[in-house]
Amino acid sequence: MSRFFRSASDSESDSESSDNESFISDDLSDNEVDSEGEEEKQQDDQPKKSRFLKGTGDDSDDDSDNEFGGKRQVKSQKDKRLEEMQGSVKAIENGQKNSDWTRITNEFDKLAVSVTRATTGFDSIEVPRFYIKVLSDLDDFMQETLQKEKSAKKKMSAGNNKAVNAMRQKLKKINKQYEKSIAEYKKDPEAFMVEEEEEEIPEPIVKKKVTPSEKVSSVETEAVDDGFTSVGKGGKAVVEVTNETLLTKLRETLENRGKKNTDREEQVAVLEVLLQKSKSPFQKISVLLALISSRFDINLSMVEYMQLKLWKSVEKELNLLLEVLEANPAFVVCENAEDLDNEDKDITPAAGETIKIRGSIVSYAERLDDEFTRSLQHIDPHTTEYIDRLRDEPSLYAILVRTQSYFEEYQMKDNISRVLIRRLEHIYYKPEQVIRSIESATKELLPKYISSKITSSEDPTQLIHQICSYLYKQSASVLRTRAMLCHIYHFALHKDFHTARDMLLMSHLQESIHQADINTQILFNRTTVQIGLCAFRDGLIKEAHAALQEIQGSGRVKELLAQGIQAPRYGQQATPETDQLERQRQLPFHMHINLELLECVFLTCSMLLEIPAQAQAGPNNKKFISRPFRRLLDYNERQAFSGPPENTRDHIMSAAKALASGEWEKARDFILAIKVWDLMPETQDIKDMLVRKIQEEGLRTYLFTYASYYSTLGLSQLSVMFGLPVSNVSAIVSKMIWSEELSASLDQVSQCVVLHQVELSRLQVLSLQFSEKAANLVDQNERLAGVGRDNSKNHN
Repeated sequence: MSRFFRSASDSESDSESSDNESFISDDLSDNEVDSEGEEEKQQDDQPKKSRFLKGTGDDSDDDSDNEFGGKRQVKSQKDKRLEEMQGSVKAIENGQKNSDWTRITNEFDKLAVSVTRATTGFDSIEVPRFYIKVLSDLDDFMQETLQKEKSAKKKMSAGNNKAVNAMRQKLKKINKQYEKSIAEYKKDPEAFMVEEEEEEIPEPIVKKKVTPSEKVSSVETEAVDDGFTSVGKGGKAVVEVTNETLLTKLRETLENRGKKNTDREEQVAVLEVLLQKSKSPFQKISVLLALISSRFDINLSMVEYMQLKLWKSVEKELNLLLEVLEANPAFVVCENAEDLDNEDKDITPAAGETIKIRGSIVSYAERLDDEFTRSLQHIDPHTTEYIDRLRDEPSLYAILVRTQSYFEEYQMKDNISRVLIRRLEHIYYKPEQVIRSIESATKELLPKYISSKITSSEDPTQLIHQICSYLYKQSASVLRTRAMLCHIYHFALHKDFHTARDMLLMSHLQESIHQADINTQILFNRTTVQIGLCAFRDGLIKEAHAALQEIQGSGRVKELLAQGIQAPRYGQQATPETDQLERQRQLPFHMHINLELLECVFLTCSMLLEIPAQAQAGPNNKKFISRPFRRLLDYNERQAFSGPPENTRDHIMSAAKALASGEWEKARDFILAIKVWDLMPETQDIKDMLVRKIQEEGLRTYLFTYASYYSTLGLSQLSVMFGLPVSNVSAIVSKMIWSEELSASLDQVSQCVVLHQVELSRLQVLSLQFSEKAANLVDQNERLAGVGRDNSKNHN
């Protein structure tokens, strides 16, 4: 038969063969066809099977079975771990044959990690006996190597020597943990290893159908028989610990801290169980230090804040830690303590002995304070949630007071200053009534035996003075600077302008504040603004304007006071990193200074200074006292139609125009109509002061404007026009004459002002212009010299 009449499958197989097969004889091809035909008949006689059923010829499982010579085995996690460990053991044995200590060290590290993973966690097993054998053999081999090294003339290579030293330290540490098991192995190695072989004999597995209830019960029995940890409510592992193994379990938990794929919440659950089981003071202190650190580890993000429940837990545990330390003065937690080599055993101090434990209570208190501030930054301040969160401040303040008392007892000066600056930052911006309430709430929260020698006063002003006086003596300049600014802020808040101003001038902080960190610069800006508001409440208009001008005139008030983020100008785009840092620096809402009130005070002061100055200098004068006010006034005057005032700026601009035209009553009404004055304490006194200032400046503006039209003016007439007593009018006019602002003389007999019409000559006018230009030039040179000095300091 011709080869072209074969089936399609034959032609496909022929096409895959080489070209040499085409020259095979026809007889061979006929025999092949006949044999294939017989096979096809036999296959047709058998019933057809689905190719998806097990046992068919096309099953891929059979191919894989044939490939590996038998059925494929499914191994448990336990068997895989044991195989991985045994592979490391073989590699260590090969390294011993070659004396390759680098390889031995690497493989031993893998083996130790595998054993730690296998013996801890949910599906833990017992320590394999071959691991004990490896530890014992490596110890013996180590001793032999060191003996050979001493006797031999040729020393080991640098890499081998380094690996030997590292291995010796690791073996010394681990062999202490398995000291009893190693002793049993050395006593009778064969019997020790035979017991492991008997334990590892697997039972035959019989497959059968099980109901769901039987399946659950079998899982429970397997969990008990195979060494699984029992599971409690919520799916958390129930840790079985005793008083002897508690510190061992604590050490294992701490070793897993920070490792990849470590469940932080599970670690916290384990430490909570250990805290319940701990009995001795040393156990409680050790577990609490680890538990508080682990709770802080749960929230490592700098964007999100710690949840309230977690924060409350840390607060409770920190109080418990301080309580245990106060009850057991033999134990001291400090940062410079050395690691205790107690071999996971409890420590009981002897009489008069002091045991130092490494830890940082001040860091816990600072982190708790930072998380409280961060939560206030993220919570909407216009909700009740913000108010509820603020109610936690007394408990946080109580912790700071308690930690301060603990540090005072042991004379930890650095920690005392760190706690005091935190305590100061919680009260410096509060009124005296609020400070008294938070201090009284703290006394109720703390035990009666808590006391402090540094802060013994109950008066708020005296309390802040004691805190700042202690901080002034510290070596850290940041602490001194921040304490000084907080002290000045407190004086300014309580209407003691002259003390606050003198302290700021004597500190010379304005000369070096640009070199401080950003948070300190923000505090400096807040203090300067508060001094300006204090001067305004005292009726010192010039001083208030001078204090507020630099910040309010910059146009970046929100950013400078850390009360908001302003969009970048001139097409610049802020990077996500800078934006995040800027948000972290924002102050909580309850610490804000009202920006509308700040603008209102600044513009009112500018009006009371600028309007009389314009009237004195004339319409063509280009000099100005307040650039922002002058810009707003010019814009308002250019409007074709100006309606009734709607906001704070409109009221002040309307009052300024009325004051310039001599209508002081209108100016008074516009100013008093501003509702933001109600936000200031002693509102009525401030309004009375504003009315008096408007009357006085209205009088000065009237005299500057209309002096050229009169020869004499009666004091009584001026008193009636501006609602001022005659004595006040006489004092104002006398001051103007004495300061050469007004060319006039005061006639005491007739009680009138005699105005002198003086016309300046051309030379006098030019001289005045020249003097003004010279003054401006000197001022500009001084500014340039100051910038040059600052740049040279920065380069140095």
